[in-house]
Amino acid sequence: MFNTFIFDFDLTLADSSKGILICFKHTLETFGYEVPDDIFIFNTIGLTLEDAFTVLTGVTDTDIKARMRKCYASKADEVMAKNTHFYEGVIDVLKSLKENKFNVGIVSTKYRYRIIENFKMIADFTPDFIVGGEDVTFHKPNPFGLNFIIKKLDVDKSQVLYIGDSYIDAQTAENSGVAFAGVLTGSTSREEFTKFKCAYIEENVPQLFNKNFK
Repeated sequence: MFNTFIFDFDLTLADSSKGILICFKHTLETFGYEVPDDIFIFNTIGLTLEDAFTVLTGVTDTDIKARMRKCYASKADEVMAKNTHFYEGVIDVLKSLKENKFNVGIVSTKYRYRIIENFKMIADFTPDFIVGGEDVTFHKPNPFGLNFIIKKLDVDKSQVLYIGDSYIDAQTAENSGVAFAGVLTGSTSREEFTKFKCAYIEENVPQLFNKNFK
């Protein structure tokens, strides 16, 4: 049914929450904002940094948010890679897909170079195509990035499954017109996913593939 599997990154393929929390707390403290609890920060993962800063602080000034982004990115260069870990079984799934001649891609708001850095830290594996936050004009749930990678891979949308952990990913798939699979490794619940057109809802990526694509 599908020949192309495109994944979100944070909380879908890898648990980056520790690094993200460190970077947000550092940025908020640097700019003198109150730091909310970890769960509140965790629930912003999947948003662009600019939108997350607005949720966390109420700030709307684009210049302030641009400076906050630079502060966050600088801290992330220091701590993100060593505080990001692929979920158990995920790399085996990705390798199996490539070995069986499926297209494997990633569309994420995370910077592409940071995703590549994470893959370099493990056994030799490279997705066919990665679209990161620096590659797009419009961010999720706008389908710009997803449509871009589909065009680059030269595949029909009917053959694409997008996999993500967030309602934002579900909205992105709907806006693009591709099938979607939700995994419950992020903050979006099974009940919340049922509000969208989900072809599959599973606990995690390995379970999704072990149950549906053997």
